[in-house]
Amino acid sequence: MEKSGNICKSNSYKKLKKTNTSKELYKEAQGLMPGGVNSPVRAFKNIGGSPIFFKSANGAFLYDEDDNEYIDFIGSWGPMIMGHTNPKVVAAVKKQIESGTSYGAPTKLESNVAKLIKQCVPSIEKIRMVNSGTEATMSAIRLARGFTGKNKIIKFDGCYHGHVDSLLIKAGSGVSTFGLPDSPGIPEELAKLTITCPYNDVEAFTKIFNSTKDDLAAIIVEPIAGNMGFVPGTDEFLNTLRDCATSSNSLLIFDEVMSGFRVSLGGAQEIYGITPDLTALGKVIGGGLPVGAFGGRKEIMEYLAPEGPVYQAGTLSGNPLAMAAGSALLRLIIDENPYKSLENKARTMLLGIQKLMFSAGIPFSTNQIGGMFGFFFLESLPQNIQDVSKSNDKMFSSFLNAAIRNGIYFAPSKFEAGFISDKHGDEEIDKTLEIVERIIKNRGIKK
Repeated sequence: MEKSGNICKSNSYKKLKKTNTSKELYKEAQGLMPGGVNSPVRAFKNIGGSPIFFKSANGAFLYDEDDNEYIDFIGSWGPMIMGHTNPKVVAAVKKQIESGTSYGAPTKLESNVAKLIKQCVPSIEKIRMVNSGTEATMSAIRLARGFTGKNKIIKFDGCYHGHVDSLLIKAGSGVSTFGLPDSPGIPEELAKLTITCPYNDVEAFTKIFNSTKDDLAAIIVEPIAGNMGFVPGTDEFLNTLRDCATSSNSLLIFDEVMSGFRVSLGGAQEIYGITPDLTALGKVIGGGLPVGAFGGRKEIMEYLAPEGPVYQAGTLSGNPLAMAAGSALLRLIIDENPYKSLENKARTMLLGIQKLMFSAGIPFSTNQIGGMFGFFFLESLPQNIQDVSKSNDKMFSSFLNAAIRNGIYFAPSKFEAGFISDKHGDEEIDKTLEIVERIIKNRGIKK
């Protein structure tokens, strides 16, 4: 590699081939699935582009149907923390496939994963496996209501907890307004049981809490918000939630579907030193296969059927393939503890991009914990969804599309966090910086 100023030049740089196959596949998919996708962000509507169809992945790279190579900074939205097609995870899945894909019955694998999670997350005394992060938060809310005998939920603007009816809510005017449905299909009566509040706003939360505490079942929050483009909660904010939940005999639920095992072995709660009553998990614990889980204090979890009156079930919960993959990945990250390395890699890349942007007079701010990160076309870091919304859409969209055309795959929305893996080395980071530098010099970022 040769140096040019402060940026390493990779000899492997090359522009992508055409993406005609992806365009053809997208056209076909639009006639088969709503929007041509099975999750809305994949349609690239936020950046005005056309989605890329992938056929394989390895290490830090994705490969599309036209055989283009991309440095991947999504990592399947988190679980590929040790890289795509990790040999130990692949071997575990292959071994399990030979023994069966599903039994509809208990397995030793479920207990293995449960023990590994408990080892790393002390707040989880008992756990229930489910099939997605949405199932995890939905079930945690039901359990909180059943355990407390209360009805109302407080959530925070910009915190996405899956497509759960009672959590897919936006705030009305004013900080203490009852929520309104954020999607057709959600009854207004149900929405009124969920009250929203600005993220990281202690004063606003305190007002809402004081008017709601007598019938408050739970406060649910992403301690590190991954659907605002990465916005960590402040210490004061999260500790206030903990204190208020305790004082009102309500439950504090940490949604760590994205941050769990991604920012540290013990998740965000380890970093902040805060113990939630319930925790929702997903992503990493399935090693890339569909999975979710929720767990917490023993006396709360024992309110679940068949021990308690709160019903929750799932035919494929604890699926042996997901458990095999999750167990292999959890053991790997426990053994290797890659978080300091991931933090350093992410910081090197982000500060490098920031320096390039600043030199071109482009407003740009970044933040990261572990290998989870976000960047914004803003002069200062946002503290909530309202701040993130001010990030320049034109700059973001033009930059993202230019990055994708040059083989860098960032999250296609300013409201989504990015992820770096253990397999991203100096060469991948240098190449990323080289491409960003070329984009800026070629005026690929529209102001």
